[in-house]
Amino acid sequence: MARFGRVLTAMITPFDADEALDVDAAVTLAKWLVEQGNEGLVVAGTTGESATLSIDEKLTLFETLSNAVTVPIIAGTTGSNTRQDIGLTVEAGKLGVAGILAVCPFYNRPSQAGLDAHFRAIAANTSLPVLLYDIPKRTGRKIDTATLVALGTEVSNIVGVKDAAGDPGQTALVNAATPPAFEVYSGDDPMTLPLLAVGAVGAIGVATHWCSPDHVQMFDAWEAGDTAGARAHNVRQLESFQFETSDAVPNPLPAKAMLRTLGHAVGQARLPMGPAPADLDDQARGVYDRLVASRG
Repeated sequence: MARFGRVLTAMITPFDADEALDVDAAVTLAKWLVEQGNEGLVVAGTTGESATLSIDEKLTLFETLSNAVTVPIIAGTTGSNTRQDIGLTVEAGKLGVAGILAVCPFYNRPSQAGLDAHFRAIAANTSLPVLLYDIPKRTGRKIDTATLVALGTEVSNIVGVKDAAGDPGQTALVNAATPPAFEVYSGDDPMTLPLLAVGAVGAIGVATHWCSPDHVQMFDAWEAGDTAGARAHNVRQLESFQFETSDAVPNPLPAKAMLRTLGHAVGQARLPMGPAPADLDDQARGVYDRLVASRG
C-alpha cells in the first residue's frame, strides 16, 4: 500500500474576493476532496499558488487542514532558498503534517551536486518523510536519475518522488535502482497510467479536484490486472487532463474555474496567474458535464 495513498490532490488555495486566504473555504474543500476519494492532500504546492503565499499563510493552511481531515497532509515547504526552506520545514513539522514535498529549486539552476546537498539539508532537519518533486518544465532543472537514486538509497527519510519529468524510461530506472520503500507518484495527470506501468504507486493530481472517483476506478482496475478497464477510465479523463492547464490558461486557473462551477468558494488566482478568462467557467461546465455523461 502506498505510504500516502494512491489518489492525492495538489490542492488549490482558496481566496476571497479581496484575494485574502479563505481558511474556511479551504477546510470545506479539503473535506469534500476526501469524500470524493482522495487519500491524501498536498498543500501549498504549485497548484496551491505557493509562490504567492506568505510563510504565515502556509503555516495556517498546514495546521488547519491537518486538524480538519484524517488523510495525510503533505506540506509544500521548499523553494529556492535552502535556509528559509529548512526553517519552514521545521515549523511545519510542529503542526501535524504527515510529510514534506520538496520541489527542485527553481530559477537559480543549481548543479546536481547543489541539488543533492539541498535535499540532504532539508531531510536532515526533519524527522518527517520527504517526497522530492521533479518538475523541470517549471523549475528549469531536472533532478538527474543518478541524483534521485543516490538520495533515495542513502537518505532514510527521503521516501519517494513526485514525478512530473515526462520520461517513463528514466522513471523505470529510478524505480529499479531504489529500495522498495522509495515510491514514485505521478505528478502529471496524462502520465499517470504510463507511470503505473513502470512501478508508480499513486498520483498527485490536478484534475483529481473533480476526477477523483475516476482515478480510484482506474487504480482499482490496474491493480486487478484489468488493463483494458484502466485504459478506459483513463480515456474518460483525457479531456479533463487537457483542460487543466495550457499556455493560454495555465494551472491552477482551470481547476479554480471548475471548482467554482461545482459550488466551491475558491475565488480567483492571485497575480501573476489570475484572473481567469471570462469564459473559463463555461468551458469548465462543459468538461464536467461530458465527464459525468461518460461515466454511464
